Amino acid sequence: MKFDLTITIKLSSDASHLKEELDEFMKDMEINADVEWKIEDDNLILHILSTERRSHEWALRLYKKLAAFFGKRKIGLREMHVERYEIEFELEREALKEVTIPFADVKFDGKTARMIIVDKGEEFIRQNYVDRMIRRIKEKVEQQYYEGKKEYWQLLWKSEEKQPVWNKDPSEEMQKRGWIVLLGKGKWFYRPQVAAIMRAMERIALEKVVLPLGFKEVIEPMHVSFDTWLRTGHLEGMPGEIYYICEPKSRDEKQWERFIDLVKITREVPEDELLKNLKPPREGVVYAQCPNIYASMKGKTIADESLPLLLFEHYVPSDRYESGGKHGIERVDEFHRIEVVYIGTKEQLLELREKLIERYKHVFNSILDLEWRMARVTPFYMQQAGMLGMEESDAKGTIDFEAWLPYRGDRSKEWLEFQNISIVGDKYTKAFNIKGQKEELWSGCSGIGLERWMVSFLAQKGLDPDAWPDSFKKYLPEIPEGPKFL
Repeated sequence: MKFDLTITIKLSSDASHLKEELDEFMKDMEINADVEWKIEDDNLILHILSTERRSHEWALRLYKKLAAFFGKRKIGLREMHVERYEIEFELEREALKEVTIPFADVKFDGKTARMIIVDKGEEFIRQNYVDRMIRRIKEKVEQQYYEGKKEYWQLLWKSEEKQPVWNKDPSEEMQKRGWIVLLGKGKWFYRPQVAAIMRAMERIALEKVVLPLGFKEVIEPMHVSFDTWLRTGHLEGMPGEIYYICEPKSRDEKQWERFIDLVKITREVPEDELLKNLKPPREGVVYAQCPNIYASMKGKTIADESLPLLLFEHYVPSDRYESGGKHGIERVDEFHRIEVVYIGTKEQLLELREKLIERYKHVFNSILDLEWRMARVTPFYMQQAGMLGMEESDAKGTIDFEAWLPYRGDRSKEWLEFQNISIVGDKYTKAFNIKGQKEELWSGCSGIGLERWMVSFLAQKGLDPDAWPDSFKKYLPEIPEGPKFL
């Protein structure tokens, strides 16, 4: 690596008369880099060339020493300014195409990347943007090798084929019958018939999976702070899928007077006027429940007697901006699920994963009577980073549970991921500084999507309860009547 930095330090007065003293001072500095300097009136210009330690780190160290030197001579140091910073570093693989990042021009020569930064203030080097920029370029180059590749997928287990009772799309049929009503983009209103089916699914999940394994309920807010998402990686991984929340600048009716006038007169929402009265977003709607669960334990040390820590949340719905990818109730902008989160030692989580798999197998085989399969897939946290085509170790990673959707057709490809289990290692325990008394802690999660469970079941078993397996009818003997409209 090579770090070639030129900075200017503004002085409080002309220091031209101190050139000889400064020359002696600089000779005594213990710096493992080539340093050249000159004084032009009240500007001290440093050129630092280093092949090991980063030049901006030497610049910050020199600044402290120089402050003492000039302070004794009644001259103060003002701000630093980066005139030019050229950095060369090696890549694992050659870039396949151009890469752009904020604050710098990027060029490639084989596996060598060159980043050129000009005209930046002192904060730029004090906040250590440089290291993160280098890391970002490496990430972008690596992502180029996975663009267009399919997710990693390895079949682990498959049930026997089941004969479906029909081949219709349950979402379309329920809409025709008036059981569900679309209220905005990807957001459904469930009338009593469907609410009852979904609550039955929830009871099965709680009674047969979650509670018997010792998970305890928590309730979280529906807002997630940017700080939390910075730690989990959501803000860098999927900013285009988050619903953001803006607070009003004020509750003062006078501030909102023009907005109210326009609404009353036009019977429309004046968007420009609305935006004037909103603060920039600092948080968003829950994307998944686990980030807030981790945030609630930030900086905590968990006692051995509480391990493995088993928690679940099923109060707050999740919102994701799906854009053009919506379909029926299985791909929506707002959905309901039970999120189970587990924190413990590696051995504890591996044992728990096997117990979860057995519980889910019992539900899907013996209660819902589904045709389904399990597969090891690209972990969700790698998908968020764009690292498709990668698999984790047997210990860490994600297992998807997929159900066949007969209305889509061919068994060879028409499957819906309706359940998962993940172990993420120390990714989140480190991000939130969650520690154990003695051992390193791992964590993981398993999202039980109630809409996904419901559509998988209805796609294979239909809407007529007479065709449902008796094992499910124990939880919902009959469908309640909905409202009748004239």
